[in-house]
Amino acid sequence: MSEKLKIGVFGGFRGQTMIDVLLDHPDAELTAVCDKYTPLLSEVKEKAEKHGLNVALYESFDEFIKHDMDAVVLANYATEHAIYAVKCLYAGKHVLSEVLPCETVAQAVELIEAVEKTGLVYAYAENYCYMLHTFEMWQRYKKGDIGTVTYGEGEYIHDCAGIWPQITYGERDHWRNNLYCNYYCTHSVGPLLAMTGLRPVSVVGFECPPPEEMKRLGAYFGAGLEMVKLENGAVLKSIHGHLKREPGSVNYELYGTKGSMETGRVEGTQPLYVYREGEQICHGEWESYTPELKIEGEMARNHVGHGGSDFYPTHFFIQRILGRPEGKEWTIDVYTAVSMGLCGIFAYRSVLEGGKPMQIPDLRDPAVREAYRHDNKCTNKAIAKGEDLLPKTSYGEVDIPDEVYAHVRQLWIDGKPGE
Repeated sequence: MSEKLKIGVFGGFRGQTMIDVLLDHPDAELTAVCDKYTPLLSEVKEKAEKHGLNVALYESFDEFIKHDMDAVVLANYATEHAIYAVKCLYAGKHVLSEVLPCETVAQAVELIEAVEKTGLVYAYAENYCYMLHTFEMWQRYKKGDIGTVTYGEGEYIHDCAGIWPQITYGERDHWRNNLYCNYYCTHSVGPLLAMTGLRPVSVVGFECPPPEEMKRLGAYFGAGLEMVKLENGAVLKSIHGHLKREPGSVNYELYGTKGSMETGRVEGTQPLYVYREGEQICHGEWESYTPELKIEGEMARNHVGHGGSDFYPTHFFIQRILGRPEGKEWTIDVYTAVSMGLCGIFAYRSVLEGGKPMQIPDLRDPAVREAYRHDNKCTNKAIAKGEDLLPKTSYGEVDIPDEVYAHVRQLWIDGKPGE
């Protein structure tokens, strides 16, 4: 291994964040980027050259994975992270995976076993865990400032209708057009699980009515809601998706046996509020403040996307590979990552069963995995066959004609918003 870790990025669109971190990180360097969209590769080449780097560019993953590198950042399609993580691990590369960890429970089993068999580092880049406010809550919870969790709420409301052409390109089979309501859950439930360190054991799911205008953009599913029970009996509420408000809402609340913490509803504009009960019941003190970047603050301030959180997943991944304490303490490992994703997978099964509570399997236990090794239930017809293929919404699927996707594609080409 060279003095600096050699890291490649698969996915040049979302991967721009990680690319920017790697271009000037003292412990790692960007060595290769892979994307099927060649204009993105041209942008990467230009940016790398300005930093004095000669980065290898690939359109084929099969060629990219042969490149001499220590680790791979997966910023490809959100339904395909587990598939490519397994390939990277067995090719001898450490893996930093973007959201989400897996599309099916079978993929979760395969991913966990690949990490265990190779002994390589897998870290989950759920950046909402590292936002200025949520990362502060995580640190304070670990210190015991509010005791043990009893209840929490996570909210990620983002109406993507206006940017749908720019993120789906008019492709009928784009993963975003085939989502179901609960799938994209780790922005809302993930920070709460990271903060508490507790495993989810059961979930009840709900789907809100789908927005009608999304049919004109090629998709049809509602916002997702999960009620999650943790192993200590605490309950979490997680809500995410297309609901009507601008700007969107990113909000977290955590109640414990000795107090509570909560963020403001609008990303980046409100301080953190903390209540700590004193020795007398129902008497305590409030504090409100804007948290500061405490870990590698100078470097982190250079990467301010998503509420200041885009630096830390890549940085801690690098530190974890190098065996440094902060990397071990603050990376999200494969077991926690999979637990975050399973909340959504089993919540949707609950939705389709009329709100029936669903047990979330503990895949840390090899004996438990056997029942799920071939569980490929999902809404992706390329993965699920027969009865395993689930409907995309509990409100009744709609037939969307090809003309819709042609129109959305033209909007993308013309650089116009959804309409």
